[in-house]
Formats: sequence, C-alpha cells, structure tokens
Amino acid sequence: MNIALVTGSAGLIGSESVAFFAEKFDLVIGIDNNLRSYFFGAEASTDWNRKGLEEKFSNYKHYKADIRSEEEINKIFAEYGADIKLVVHTAAQPSHDWAAREPFTDFTVNANGTLVMLEATRKYSPEAVFIFTSTNKVYGDTPNYLPLVELETRWEIDQNHPYFTNGIDELMSIDHSKHSIFGASKVAADVMVQEYGRYFGMKTAVFRGGCLTGPNHSGAQLHGFLAYLMKCAITGNHYTIFGYKGKQVRDNIHSWDLVNMFWHFYQNPRAGEVYNAGGGRFSNCSMQEGIAICEEITGNKMSYSYAEDNRSGDHIWYISDLTKFKNHYPEWTWKYDLKTTLTQMYDNISKRV
Repeated sequence: MNIALVTGSAGLIGSESVAFFAEKFDLVIGIDNNLRSYFFGAEASTDWNRKGLEEKFSNYKHYKADIRSEEEINKIFAEYGADIKLVVHTAAQPSHDWAAREPFTDFTVNANGTLVMLEATRKYSPEAVFIFTSTNKVYGDTPNYLPLVELETRWEIDQNHPYFTNGIDELMSIDHSKHSIFGASKVAADVMVQEYGRYFGMKTAVFRGGCLTGPNHSGAQLHGFLAYLMKCAITGNHYTIFGYKGKQVRDNIHSWDLVNMFWHFYQNPRAGEVYNAGGGRFSNCSMQEGIAICEEITGNKMSYSYAEDNRSGDHIWYISDLTKFKNHYPEWTWKYDLKTTLTQMYDNISKRV
C-alpha cells in the first residue's frame, strides 16, 4: 500500500495536499488537532475544512493528534510503517505577532514538532520522502537592507540589482538578522530538515514559502494576508495596514501550485534540498495593489486605515526566485495568477461568511 501522510491536513496547504494526493495514493492520513482556532480564535477554525475532506475523499483518514507528542505520532507511524511513502509536514504556528505572546508554544509546535515528525519518519518510514513547508522569514529582515526604491503603489528593488529580474534566491543568508520569534522557530525546523537529509541521507526538502494562499485559507488578522483582506472586502470589516505606507510587496503562490511542486520533488527526490517557493515575478502585489484588486472583484469599497508602526521584522519587499527549482524540475510552472486566485477566494469565502 502507498500512503501519504499530511500534517496540518485541515489547513490551507495541508488540505490542498490531501486533495491532490488522494488521487495518487491508496490512502492519505491527515494529522490536525485544529490548533489554529487556539492561535487565532473560532473564526480561524479549520473544522469546516476537515469535515469537507472526510466527506469528499473515501481514502482519507483523520487523526486529531498533536505533532509535539512523540507517543501520539509514533503510534500512527508504527501502525503504517514502510507503507508511508510521503510525509508532507505543513502543521505550524504561522504568525509573527502571535509567536511573541507565547514563545514556548510557538517553538514547541514549529521546532520540536518538526523534530518529532522527522524522527518518527526515520524510525518507521526511512525511505519516505519528507517535505517541509518552511518560510521566507528564515531570511529575517535581511531583505529590508536591499536597495529599495519607492514607487507610486509599491516598493521595488533597484533595477540594477541582481535580484530585480527573478527575486531573492536561496543563497541569501539566514544569519545575523531579526527574524521574529516565529521566524527563529522556523529556522530551527528548516535546518533540522536539511540535516536529516544531509546527515542521515533521508529524502528531505525544505520549501521556503512566500505568501501561500488559496480558496481554502481560513484567514485571520494575524495570519493569511490575502484571505483576510478578501474577507474584509466581502464583509465590510475594517482592515488595518501596518507600516511601509501600504506599499510592502509580497509574492503570492496558489496552494495547488505549491503542492504541485511537492509532487514533482516526490517523483525525483534529493537529500536535504532547499527551495524558495512563491509567486515570483509571475504573481505578486503590494498591500495597496491587493486592496485595489479586492475592491474590483467584490465591487465593494474597503474600509481600512493605516498604522505607522510596521510589524517587527516584517519584509518591505520580498519576491521569491524559483530558478533553482525550475532548473531541477523544468516541467513545473505556475498555473494560477493573482487575480484568478483572488477570484477563487471571493467565491469560496462568500459561501462561508
């Protein structure tokens, strides 16, 4: 039997992974205890998504386990052993701001939880491909020291800089910078996943995501930029822009496009690899530009205000360079552009609010 195991399976990338791999594996095991509702409140609960997966996919089996518990995770791995061919580890505490409230919780979920998953894979399913969703926040605030230029609706990098054409590559240092508490816990997990590949020879990959988005995102104020922006555009709830004149730039990758990257890696895996994963020059926007697109799609004028203080360690301009991944897997490319993604989010969120 071929089994794919997905942590954070009711979240954005986790649920997309379940849907994608349910058609390619005999069984998909999901691990998710809805900690997102603890982090961000009832409005961010992923229970609706978990129920949908259980109803739609007969070969999906859900476990409400905590990735921090060796006992709970080892019990699942021991049951299926070598039949587990793929582990997609997406479960995380994903917010800068929330992490500062409870550093121990943040670190144990992001770092310790990842170690528990790695060790269980090594012990029970050593031939499995292990994929980890990291973050561009492992680079800390180093991108903020690039030569940036202020334009009418966005910050942009100087056109003479090597990063102008394709964005930031994997060679940027993850050292000597302010990461946020969240970024630091993800650095620990990121490096450990690399180490299990390099030291133990496991087939591991780190995907350093830009702004991951899609129609199944349970957006909240502290996490899920585009999903929360669209939710406010639909409901009329007030939105607050934090710093940088609302011109901060993010590249945005649709959850399906990211999971398709996972699929390409699974078919031809490497050991201890690192890839930047985002919308690149294909799909990106500033906060101001995102608001304008949401207003266009919804037909609503948004209610928003500006707060001068930016979030600590936040990026002013970040666009991912995917050249390395495209060179390794030349058949992969993006499927969903920014406006298509936001339109899907409008359709989905409108049904839930």
